[in-house]
Amino acid sequence: MDDQQLQQLTEEISLTYFKKPFRHRAYFNSRLKTTGGRYLLHSHDIELNKKYLAEHGQKELEGIIKHELCHYHLHLEGKGYKHRDRDFRMLLNEVGAPRFCTPLSAKKQTRKTRTYQCGSCGQIFLRKRAMDTNRYVCGKCGGKIKEMTKKG
Repeated sequence: MDDQQLQQLTEEISLTYFKKPFRHRAYFNSRLKTTGGRYLLHSHDIELNKKYLAEHGQKELEGIIKHELCHYHLHLEGKGYKHRDRDFRMLLNEVGAPRFCTPLSAKKQTRKTRTYQCGSCGQIFLRKRAMDTNRYVCGKCGGKIKEMTKKG
């Protein structure tokens, strides 16, 4: 599915479920990582995460579009469009839109850790970021710190 097909699908869903036209843009945003989509208040556009289409299929994508269209139509009407608003929750129930989307399968990222050790007392320090061993000393005994290994 490309952006043009997504635009058509969004317009169809808007007319079918909301009985109102969708007059702005709907497109895929590859930079979205954890969210299924978002409604942009300033431009009234809807951005969607293409990974949801690939992983969960078109039905899940349609649910996300319905959810974002709830934000869209309520915002344009001047009603409560935020997740906590009663108008929003009622419209979600009317059109059968999910309140939350199904999470993507988590790809566990291993974080690189660095191990430092005091030359005098043997105190071990684990750090996510590199540290300048010439600038810092051991907080326990004041001894010189050396980098041991890089895990990751």
